Amino acid sequence: MQFRYDINGLRAIAVLAVVIFHFNPQWLPGGFAGVDVFFVISGFLMTSIIFGGVEKNTFKLFKFYNARANRIIPVLAAMSAVLLVFGWFYLTPIDYRDLGRQVEKSSLFISNLLFAKGGGYFDTAEHTKWLLHTWSLSVEWQFYIFFPILIVILKKYLSFKNLKRVVIGLFLASFIYCIYTTYKDSKTAYFLLTSRAWEMLLGGLAFLYPWSLKNKITKITVQSLGIVLIVTSYFFMSKDTLWPGYMALIPVFGAYLIIVSNYQNNFVINNPTFSYIGKWSYSIYVWHWPLVVLGFYFAFENWWMYGIPLSLLLGFLSYQFIEKINFPRYSSWKEIYKVKPFYIFLVILVCGYTIKKTDGMEFRVSEKITTILNEVNNDFPQRCESVFASEKFETCIIGNKDNIKAIILGDSHADAIASSITSILNLSKDGVIYAARSGCPYILNASFNEDISFCTKINEDRHQYLKQHKNTPIFIVNRYLERMEGENNIDRANSQIIYFSDKKSTKKEKYLEFKDNFEKSICDISPNSPVYIVSTIPEMGINIPPLMAKQIMSLNKILDNSISYSQYQNRSSQMNKLLEDVAQKCNAKILDPSKILCQQGKCISEYKGRSIYRDGDHLSEYGNKILTPMFEEVLN
Repeated sequence: MQFRYDINGLRAIAVLAVVIFHFNPQWLPGGFAGVDVFFVISGFLMTSIIFGGVEKNTFKLFKFYNARANRIIPVLAAMSAVLLVFGWFYLTPIDYRDLGRQVEKSSLFISNLLFAKGGGYFDTAEHTKWLLHTWSLSVEWQFYIFFPILIVILKKYLSFKNLKRVVIGLFLASFIYCIYTTYKDSKTAYFLLTSRAWEMLLGGLAFLYPWSLKNKITKITVQSLGIVLIVTSYFFMSKDTLWPGYMALIPVFGAYLIIVSNYQNNFVINNPTFSYIGKWSYSIYVWHWPLVVLGFYFAFENWWMYGIPLSLLLGFLSYQFIEKINFPRYSSWKEIYKVKPFYIFLVILVCGYTIKKTDGMEFRVSEKITTILNEVNNDFPQRCESVFASEKFETCIIGNKDNIKAIILGDSHADAIASSITSILNLSKDGVIYAARSGCPYILNASFNEDISFCTKINEDRHQYLKQHKNTPIFIVNRYLERMEGENNIDRANSQIIYFSDKKSTKKEKYLEFKDNFEKSICDISPNSPVYIVSTIPEMGINIPPLMAKQIMSLNKILDNSISYSQYQNRSSQMNKLLEDVAQKCNAKILDPSKILCQQGKCISEYKGRSIYRDGDHLSEYGNKILTPMFEEVLN
C-alpha cells in the first residue's frame, strides 16, 4: 500500500491531543479521544494487511504476529525497563509491587483487564499508575490476536464478499454492546476490547469499502469534515462525557472520513511538523504517560512546561534508536526461537512478576521506611470484623459485657478512633459496645449509592437499638464530609454519595435535609443516654505513610505534610457548624479533635517522625492515642 501522508498526519493529531490532555486537561478536555482515533487507524492498517494477504492466499498468522511484536514490544519493554530501574531507587515497596504487577500485565497485553478492575480512567487516583496508558496497547494486541484468527477460519467457509459482511456484523455488534455497557458501567467499558472493537472495525471497513472520490473538492470537503469532527470532540467532550458510548462516534467517524477521503495534499495534516510527530507517535505515546505520573508523583509545579517537550524528545529518541531497529521477520511457528522481541518480552515479564511476588522487594528499603509504611496497617486490633463488614446491623462487645461503659457508633472513622476510648477503660471490668460499620455513617432517612445501599436499613436498626439503651454514653464518629463535599483524597476515587429526597438535590438543599434528619436522629436518642458527637477529623488529602516513605527515599528527609488550619476550616466549617447546632438543640456534646490535632495554625500529619494517619483521613493506632485526653474528660 502506498504511504499515506494523511494517516501519518492523523497520528500526529491523535497523539498531540492525548499528550496535551494528560498534562493539562483544561486545555483540551476531550483530548483522550485521540486514543479512539488511533484505534481507527490501527483497524484500517491491520485489515489491509490481513485481507490483502487473505485475498492473495499469502497471509501467514505467525508472520503477522512477528511483525506486530517487532513493532510494539521493543519500545514497550525499554520503557518498562527504565521504570523498573527508576522504581528500584525511588518507589516504596507498595508502589514498586504495583509497578511490577503493571509491567507483568502489560507484557502479557492484558493490562486493560487489570485497570478495568480499578477506578475509572479519569479518576485522580489513576495518576499513580505508571503503565495505565498500556491499556490501549493491550486492546490493540488482543484485536491483532483474535481478528486474523477469525478471518482465517471463516475464509474456509465463506466467500471474500461474505467475509467483508462479517466485519460489518462484528462492527454493529460491538457498537451496540459498547452503548449498552457504557450506560451500565462506563468505567469497565472504557478498557475492554468488546466495547472498543467497533472503532478498529470501522477503520477496517474504510479499507474493505473504500470511497471512490474522483473530485478534488469532494475529497477536501470530506477530509475537512473529518478534521472538524475530531477537533470538535477534543474541545467539547470531557471526562464527564459517558465514554466510549455513542458520543465516541464523533471522533471515530471523523477519523474514518479522513481515511476514506484519501487526500494527501492538505497542509493542515500533511506538513513537515506533523510528518515527524506522526512517525514518532507510537514512541511519544509510550513514553509520555510515565512522565505525567512522574510529575504527579513528585508534585512538580507547572510540569507540563517540561513534560510535553520531554515527551516529544523521548519519542524522537525512542523512534530513532529503538523503533528503527530492523528485527528479522519469520513466517513459521518453528522459528519462534529466532524472534528476538520474544526474549525481550520474557525478560520483562519475569522481572515484573518477580517484583510483584516479592512485594516490591522490601529488602531494598531501610527499617525506618518499613516502620513508616507499617502504619498503613496499624488499625484497631480489637475490631469486630463481622460487624465492620456486615450488610446488616450487628454489634459486638469489647471487654466485660456486664458493665457497659460506652457505645462506639459510626463508620470507619469510628473504628479508627475506637482504641482512644477502649484504652481509657479497664476492659477486664468495663465493656464497650462496638457498632462501627465501614462506609455507613449514622443518620436516619439517608440513601446511599448502590454498593452500600444496605446502610439505610442498618441505620434504621441502629436507631432502634440505641433507643433501648439507657444512660450509656454514645460516641458518634462519622466521615460525613466525604458524602457531602466529595472525596478529597487523591489516592481514592470519588464514589460515595448520600442523598435524601432527591439524588439531584443541590448542595444547599442536601445540607438542609442532612441537618433536619441528623437532628431527628440525635434528638430521639439523647433523652435516654448522653450523646457525644465527634466533629470532623482533619483530612490530609493524601495517603500519609507512603508519602513520608517516598520523601525519605527521594529526598532523604520528611517534609512538613501538615495542612493549614484554614484549609481544615474551609472544608469542614459548614459541617462542624451543623453538628454544633444539632448538638445544642438535642442536648448532646461536641468533642472537637482539631483542638488537639491542630495547633499553631496547622493540623499535623505526623508525630515524632511517625505518621498519625494510616491513610489520608483515618487515624492510625499510633495517632488516635493523641485523642485520649479528649475522651478521658468524659469517661473519668
